[in-house]
Amino acid sequence: MPHAFDPDRPRTTAVRDVAVAAGASVPVVAADVTVTGAAVATADLRPGWLFVAVPGRRGHGAGHVDAARSAGAVAVLTDPAGAEAAARSGLPTVVAADPRAVLGAVARLVSGTADPGFPLLGVTGTNGKTSTVSVLDAVMRRLGWRSAMTSTAERRIVDQVVQSRLTTPETTELHAFLARAVEQRVDGAAIEVSAQGLTRHRVDGVHFDVAGFTNLSHDHLDDYADMDAYLRAKVQLFQPDRAGRGVVSLDSAAGRAVVRAAGIPVTTVSSNPDTQADWQVTVLEQRVDGTRFRLDGPDVHVVTDVPLLGRHMAADVALAVAMLAAAGAPGTALESAVAGRLDVVVPGRMADASLATGPRVFVDFAHTPDAFAKSLTAIRAFSTGPVAIVLGADGDRDPTKREAMGAVAARLADVVVVADHHPRFEDPDGIRAALLAGARAPGGTASVVERADPAAAIRHALAAVGDEGVVYWAGPGLTDYRDVRGVHVSYSSFRDAQAALAEAGHAAREAVPVR
Repeated sequence: MPHAFDPDRPRTTAVRDVAVAAGASVPVVAADVTVTGAAVATADLRPGWLFVAVPGRRGHGAGHVDAARSAGAVAVLTDPAGAEAAARSGLPTVVAADPRAVLGAVARLVSGTADPGFPLLGVTGTNGKTSTVSVLDAVMRRLGWRSAMTSTAERRIVDQVVQSRLTTPETTELHAFLARAVEQRVDGAAIEVSAQGLTRHRVDGVHFDVAGFTNLSHDHLDDYADMDAYLRAKVQLFQPDRAGRGVVSLDSAAGRAVVRAAGIPVTTVSSNPDTQADWQVTVLEQRVDGTRFRLDGPDVHVVTDVPLLGRHMAADVALAVAMLAAAGAPGTALESAVAGRLDVVVPGRMADASLATGPRVFVDFAHTPDAFAKSLTAIRAFSTGPVAIVLGADGDRDPTKREAMGAVAARLADVVVVADHHPRFEDPDGIRAALLAGARAPGGTASVVERADPAAAIRHALAAVGDEGVVYWAGPGLTDYRDVRGVHVSYSSFRDAQAALAEAGHAAREAVPVR
């Protein structure tokens, strides 16, 4: 299907101008050919668009040029390896040495997004990106702004919402999104920026007014050689060609490294009372239904309450407020927007699947050791009974973090239940073995069991904690499937947790919307 957010009134761009933006020669057959959009995947094409044929995991895009033409493509941008196949289609073909490296400039030209005319706020880091983008969106709305946002969970322009396909959209899709936001007279946009989004050119051609950094912890070492390389990918966002100003959390050790490496003015945020920062978070109360804290920064001094659990969530709220201040929002307006109670929903993060009676159950998207530690610490702050964690790990994703995930779980929970999640094309037995090795290593005090079937795992955890306990189901979030050898097997952890509670005789409560 085409991009979910394309402009209603697309611009018309000459192929010769596309070639100039790509630093390539103008095709002789281009003549007066024009394009009104661009896409990397044939499924996203619309009639009159440019097809960008680049190498992928399963072959070269130029192998699909006939399908692109059938879908309505009128020109092709490709590399020397795809030039011959593209030319055989008869479509005008622009050949660039590295199309992905120039695609940002091309997409910006085609979409007309060189200057959207509203603040662009980009958030990067290992954990907390989706939370911070969701808070940015909530505060912009409280300020009276027409807002847009794109995150791992969802994309939205004003009141139109769709589910996301990637944490950071493809370059062409991102610029089309911004063009649509311009049409909708948006006042500000928040964009989640992954490390891969930076190194794979997905945010090329976008200049952020303010870049935000949450934290850095063990993740994505299947994509980066080591943690230093992973950090360098994030630091790209804090250079003048990417952003005008930065706001950096000092709650992880990498925060100071980002400040040192930044080539733009930077403001700092911390929720650690022993860390000096421009913006300071003081947690006043942690409850099962939220966190109350004080935020002090330049021109902003306010107490607020959010339906998010833990000190780290308060830090994400502070980062968002500081980013809006850096974007020019007045301190008095920000105080009014967040004072008292800030209602914000972060889809898939600590979703409360509990019923009216019985143990509390939270289903979360967390998939790193650091995220486990923060969430379990937040639960310990209010729990009066035992705490169980049900965990799995994604197949075909960074395997080096799995033992650490198990070790953190066994150190901070009373019961650890290791289950399958998305094995993809990996052997699920091997994934569980790594998690179990970490959970059973010296230093852990939890009871550790293996239940491959997620349905059996949640039922074991509920029985283990009793009515006064808490179960934290880490990994699946609100996804409604499991990826098993490329097949999406229907399964909702959230709904199955509620079914398991009902089977145990616990009373239902008023339905909570699942986003």
